[in-house]
Amino acid sequence: MRSIWNGAISFGLVSIPIKLVNATESHSVSFRQIHTEDGGRVRYKKVCELDGEELSGPEIGKAYEDADGTMIPITDEDLAALPLPTAKTIEIVAFVPAGEIDPLQMDAAYYLSANGVPAAKPYTLLREALKRSDKVAVAKYALRGRERLGMLRVVDDVIAMHGLLWPDEIRAPEGVAPETPVAVRDAELDLADALMATLGEVDINSLHDDYRTAVEEMIAAKAEGGEAVAPPSPGEAQGGRVIDLMAALESSVKAAKEARGEDAVVTELKPRGTPKETGGKKSTSRTPAKKAATPARKSTSKADEEAKEPAARKSTAKKATAKKTTAKKPAAKKTTTKKTTPRKRTA
Repeated sequence: MRSIWNGAISFGLVSIPIKLVNATESHSVSFRQIHTEDGGRVRYKKVCELDGEELSGPEIGKAYEDADGTMIPITDEDLAALPLPTAKTIEIVAFVPAGEIDPLQMDAAYYLSANGVPAAKPYTLLREALKRSDKVAVAKYALRGRERLGMLRVVDDVIAMHGLLWPDEIRAPEGVAPETPVAVRDAELDLADALMATLGEVDINSLHDDYRTAVEEMIAAKAEGGEAVAPPSPGEAQGGRVIDLMAALESSVKAAKEARGEDAVVTELKPRGTPKETGGKKSTSRTPAKKAATPARKSTSKADEEAKEPAARKSTAKKATAKKTTAKKPAAKKTTTKKTTPRKRTA
């Protein structure tokens, strides 16, 4: 792979000569602009708007346009005179957990290759230190005339660098979230969870660009003198359409299961009627049903209770009489015991 930048990694007092290589490449199909009448190429010409003269590369410079439209010429010498310590150096400024880097800051990706045999030892040292620390390095570097922010991490046995946007280049998501308050029910969340579980995981390497494949097939067909691919029949417009969310989720779960060859039975979760009801999972448990049924068996009518009252009173009276009778018998025994005491006096 051809390097696009040569420099060094500054790791404290350690300098590691490296080459910067693009880690990604674009596979999108590119087109040329043509004149539709005769098929001739359409090219852009750089023309001065003051005299209309076409200019070549050496005749073109750069300038900064002021707010009032004034052009302030800037030369390469002006830029070279500016202090830029990272012009040929990737300067590591900190080591942080990878989770502290906002994915919104991610930009281009590069591989860092050790430049020469002497660079192999310090390169390997930095790579192994990053592996053992389980952290990433935050660095500053200069590329294409501007200073940039980067993140160094280990990919297999190579140190990779992701260009990062500066924090002030990330726009705040103001006015993006829905302005109207929306309530999401537990039943809907349960179906969403079921859909996520059904879709499961995917091998990212198995994904490919279906549109690019279709474009390449169409180009090959036209190159062989064939006809263009027939356009697909227009489907029903979905924009602005009000849908039944529960039905859409249930259909999605069913379709996902069918696509994976699984049982396509979907348990419908009925919407809750009152605020006291809980989510779909809690409402199907057996314990609350038993507790609700127990009071129903014990409950009796008022008339039955009134009818049982006289019988209960008679039973209580009989028990009270029996207790009194039992209590009097011991009293008689005590009296008999007292009458036998005079025999002790005679003795």
